[in-house]
Amino acid sequence: MKKGIRYETSRKTSYIFQQPQHGPWQTRMRKISNHGSLRVAKVAYPLGLCVGVFIYVAYIKWHRATATQAFFSITRAAPGARWGQQAHSPLGTAADGHEVFYGIMFDAGSTGTRVHVFQFTRPPRETPTLTHETFKALKPGLSAYADDVEKSAQGIRELLDVAKQDIPFDFWKATPLVLKATAGLRLLPGEKAQKLLQKVKKVFKASPFLVGDDCVSIMNGTDEGVSAWITINFLTGSLKTPGGSSVGMLDLGGGSTQIAFLPRVEGTLQASPPGYLTALRMFNRTYKLYSYSYLGLGLMSARLAILGGVEGQPAKDGKELVSPCLSPSFKGEWEHAEVTYRVSGQKAAASLHELCAARVSEVLQNRVHRTEEVKHVDFYAFSYYYDLAAGVGLIDAEKGGSLVVGDFEIAAKYVCRTLETQPQSSPFSCMDLTYVSLLLQEFGFPRSKVLKLTRKIDNVETSWALGAIFHYIDSLNRQKSPAS
Repeated sequence: MKKGIRYETSRKTSYIFQQPQHGPWQTRMRKISNHGSLRVAKVAYPLGLCVGVFIYVAYIKWHRATATQAFFSITRAAPGARWGQQAHSPLGTAADGHEVFYGIMFDAGSTGTRVHVFQFTRPPRETPTLTHETFKALKPGLSAYADDVEKSAQGIRELLDVAKQDIPFDFWKATPLVLKATAGLRLLPGEKAQKLLQKVKKVFKASPFLVGDDCVSIMNGTDEGVSAWITINFLTGSLKTPGGSSVGMLDLGGGSTQIAFLPRVEGTLQASPPGYLTALRMFNRTYKLYSYSYLGLGLMSARLAILGGVEGQPAKDGKELVSPCLSPSFKGEWEHAEVTYRVSGQKAAASLHELCAARVSEVLQNRVHRTEEVKHVDFYAFSYYYDLAAGVGLIDAEKGGSLVVGDFEIAAKYVCRTLETQPQSSPFSCMDLTYVSLLLQEFGFPRSKVLKLTRKIDNVETSWALGAIFHYIDSLNRQKSPAS
C-alpha cells in the first residue's frame, strides 16, 4: 500500500504519494512539484478572491437594475420633479409578478399634521390595490407656527423619517411626496399661509423623494370631497368594476362639510347648480361626480354661527355669546380658530331642543342644495358624524356601524332634555346633534335613510388622504410622455 504525506497548501490540501524506493532525481522532482503547487496556490487564492468580489458586485448591480424598472414612469411624468429626467424609477416586482409602488401624503389639518405612507401592488393589467398603510400624527397643526415658520420644519422632518423607515431605499426617488393643507391654513392670512407652505416645500426639496412643483398646496373643498369619494370607493372595491354601483360620501370636518356621489339620474345632472359637478378621471375612465364643500358648515364653524359669532373675529367688546342650544345654567369659554369666546345658555319656557332646532334652521336656511337622488344611493359618513354617533352610543366607538338619519334627532331630543335639568360634561352635545340631524335632512336624506359610519375599511383610515395620493399618482401616469 502506498504511504501518503499530507501537505496543507493555503486552503487546499494535496497528497503526494511516494514509492517505497526512489533515487535522488525522483526526490528532486517531487520537491520541485511540491514547490510549484505552493506557488500556484499563492497566486490562485487572491485571484479567486478578486473574482468572487467581482461576481458579488456584478450581482448587486444586476439586482439594483432589476429593482429599478419604471412603474407608471413616475419620474418622467412629474412636471418639474427633481429626479424627473432620469430614465428609470425604482420598481419592486413581487414573486407573483405584482408591481409594487409607494406614495406619501401629508395631511396638514387645523389641529395637527399627519403623514400617510401607502404601499400599493398592481397585478398585471388590473387595478392597483392597497397593501399597507403607515400613519403618524403630530400636534399642533402647521397654522400654529404662523408667527415662527422655522419651527414648523422640525415636525415635518420627523414625519419624513417615518416614511424613510417604512419605504425601501430603492423606491425613494420614485415615491411621490405631497402635502395638502385644509381648513387650518385656509383661515390664516394669505401671506402667513404662503410662508409656511414655502418652508415645507424647502424641506421636501431636500428630501430623497419625488417632489414636483405642485407638491405643497392648500386643498380646496371640492378636491377634499372628491378625494374622500375616491378613498371610499377604492376601499370598497367599487372602482374596480366599470359601470358597477358606487357609494356616496359624507364628511363633516371642523370648518367645512362635504358631500360627493356619482349621479345615475339625468335629472340630478341637469338640476345641479354651477360648481356642484366635477369631472374625475381615474383608471382611464371619467366620472362625473356631484361634489360640493360647504365652507363654514363644518361642526366647529357651525357652532360659532349658532352662537351668533363671526368667523375669525372675537366678540365685540368681549361680549358674551348666548345660545338657546346650551344648558340654561351653563357659563364658560370656548376657543375656535385661536379666538376665545365667552358663552352661556339662556332661560326659556319652551323645550331646549325646540328652541335649538329653530336656531339651527336659521343658520342653515338657503345654504344647502337638496338632491332627491341621495335617497337611493348608499352613503358612508365619517369624521364628526362618526364621533357624535359614537359619543351617544348610536354606534360602537371602535367598530362603527349603521344607523338611520332619524337616530340623530332622537339622540338630540334626549340629550337636550337632559341638559335642561343637569349640565353635562359635553355642553355642546345638544347643539351638535341637533345641527347634524337638520343638516342631513337639508341634504335631502329622509329620516329612514340608512347611513354607514366608519373610521376604517379593511384597517385603512377613511380619510381623503388615500384618494388624494392615489389620484396624484394616476395623474402622473397620464402625463407621461408618449415615448414612455
